[in-house]
Amino acid sequence: MTRKQRLRSTVVLTAALTCVLTACGGETGTTADDGPVDANGVTTGPGVTDSTITLGVLTDLSGPYGPLGRSVLQAEKLYVDQVNATGGVCGRKLKLLVRDHGYDVEKAVVQYNEMEPRIAAMPGLLGSSIINVLLDNITNDDVMTTSLGYSSNLLGQHTLTTINTTYDIDMVNGFEYLVETRGLGRGDRIGYLYLDGDYGSNARRGARFVADKRGLTLVEKKVGDTREDLSREVRELAESGVKAVLISTSPPQTASAVGTAAAIGLDVPFLGSAVGFDPRLLKTPAAPALLKMLELVAPTPALSSDAPEAGKLVADYRRRYPGSPLDQGLVTGHNSMAVAVQDLKSACGAKDLSRTGIVEAHRRQKEYDPGLGPALDFSDAWQPSATQSYIVKPRQGVPGGLAGVRDAFKVPLVAEYIAVMI
Repeated sequence: MTRKQRLRSTVVLTAALTCVLTACGGETGTTADDGPVDANGVTTGPGVTDSTITLGVLTDLSGPYGPLGRSVLQAEKLYVDQVNATGGVCGRKLKLLVRDHGYDVEKAVVQYNEMEPRIAAMPGLLGSSIINVLLDNITNDDVMTTSLGYSSNLLGQHTLTTINTTYDIDMVNGFEYLVETRGLGRGDRIGYLYLDGDYGSNARRGARFVADKRGLTLVEKKVGDTREDLSREVRELAESGVKAVLISTSPPQTASAVGTAAAIGLDVPFLGSAVGFDPRLLKTPAAPALLKMLELVAPTPALSSDAPEAGKLVADYRRRYPGSPLDQGLVTGHNSMAVAVQDLKSACGAKDLSRTGIVEAHRRQKEYDPGLGPALDFSDAWQPSATQSYIVKPRQGVPGGLAGVRDAFKVPLVAEYIAVMI
C-alpha cells in the first residue's frame, strides 16, 4: 500500500467517525466562513472587506532561516505592491499580515491563532516542524496555505499546497542526471550527506529509489542541523571509495563538505539540493571548491536565467531593496504570491471569496504559469504541482550566484517513483 492509499484510508475512517459523532445529515447550505455578499454578488469571508483582502505570512525572520525568510517576504511584498498598483484583485487592495516566529513552534501556534480570524489565505508558511503542528488548524479553519518547504510528506492536504517539485522528485531527477553525465554504473558507491529532518529524509527517499533501480550503493551520513563541520563525514566517505556525493544539507554544511573534499583530494562531483546553497558562500574560503565541484538540482530556474520574468524580478527587486542580497528566495516569494493572486482572481470570477471559495479556486488551477519555472497543476492535492527540475551551478558575478546548466527536465523514472512512493 502506498503512502497515498494509507492516508486516504485514514481520511475515510476519520470522516466516517466524525459523521457519527456529529450526527451529520444530508442538509446543505453555506459554509461556516461565508460572510456578507457584496454589491457585485461576491460572497466574502474572513480577511475580506469591501476594500481589502488580507493575506497571512507566518515566517522566520530572526531564526536559523531568517535570511531566506527575509528574501521570500520582500519578494512577496514586491509582488503585492505591483498588483495593487494595477488595481488589486476583485476591486480590493491586497494587504499582508506578517508575523515572525523565529522558528519557535510554540510562538508560531500563538501567532497563527491571532492571525487566523483576520486572513483570507496564507500564501507563506515557513518551517516543516511548524507546518506539522499547525496542519490540523489549517484544515479545520479551511485556510488555503502555501508551504514554503517542498516535502512530499505534505501532499494530500486539500488546504495545504506546495509549489513546484518536491525534495524527493528533485533528487530523482538530479541523481539520474548525475548517473547520465558522470558515467556511474552498477556497483558504484555514492556518498550521501543529509540533514536529520523532513527535508533531508524526504530527499533521501528519492535518492534511495534511484540507487535501488540503478544498482548503486548509497553510503549515507546523517547530520544534525546544528553541526556545521562535516569534515569527519567527508573523510569517511573518501575512505569508502565513493565516486560522487549527494548532499541535502544547510548552506554552511554544504560549504564545509565541498571545501573539505577539495582539501583532502576527494575529487568527485557533488550534487546538492538547491536549498543547501546560499550565494554568500561564494565569499567564503570554500568558494573555489564550490565553483569547481558543486552542481545543484532546483525546482526553479536560476535568477540569472534568460527567462524574461527573471530579469524583470531582479531589476524590480534591486530598485525596491537596494543592497539586499539576491538569492533563490526571490523566486519562491514571487511564485507563492503569484499563485495566491491567481487563486483570488479565480475565486472572484466565481463570485466566492469565502475561504472555501479560495480553496476550490486553487484546486481548479491546472496549467498556471508563474513565469519562473514550469507550468503548475494544483488540481490533485496528492500530486506535486510540477515534476520538472533544473540543474544549476555556482558562478561568481551573476544574480543569485547561480547559473543554469540544464533547463527544465523530467527523467522517466519520476513517473515510476510517483506511482510507487507517493
